[in-house]
Amino acid sequence: MKQKTTPIQPIEEEAQQEENETALKIEKLEDQLKRAVADYQNLQRRVEEEKKEVMKYANKELFTNLLPAFDTLFLAGKYTEDQSVKLTIQRIMEILKENGIERIDVDNVKFNPETMEAIDVVQGESEMVVEEVRPGFSLYGKLIRPSQVKVGGKDLVN
Repeated sequence: MKQKTTPIQPIEEEAQQEENETALKIEKLEDQLKRAVADYQNLQRRVEEEKKEVMKYANKELFTNLLPAFDTLFLAGKYTEDQSVKLTIQRIMEILKENGIERIDVDNVKFNPETMEAIDVVQGESEMVVEEVRPGFSLYGKLIRPSQVKVGGKDLVN
């Protein structure tokens, strides 16, 4: 038997189709909104990370400008017995370390061309740092200035 269509059925079908289209539009808009919110949150996170990074390295220029004064102080500490100079140097080093600046260690280490600059080869164990001439520093692990050192050479004769 053939089913009779009533005048209401086309209206119901049309309403159902409109409802489906509206639901699809809503779903699409919700998806766009979720993506926009996620993009905004990612942007916000990246900006915060970049701001922290900038703040982390903001003092680099100031420290670099102070290096000649520190060099003079370190040199004075090397040749004086005055405890006030040694305590001042110690306190400066503590403050620098608290701010991410560390002196490159050259005591009893093999010469490292990535963090050191050899200015002389002298009597001593081959490729070992014999003496630090000028200290080097890094800021949060990034080299600011290499240490200038004298390196031992095994083939030297007195």
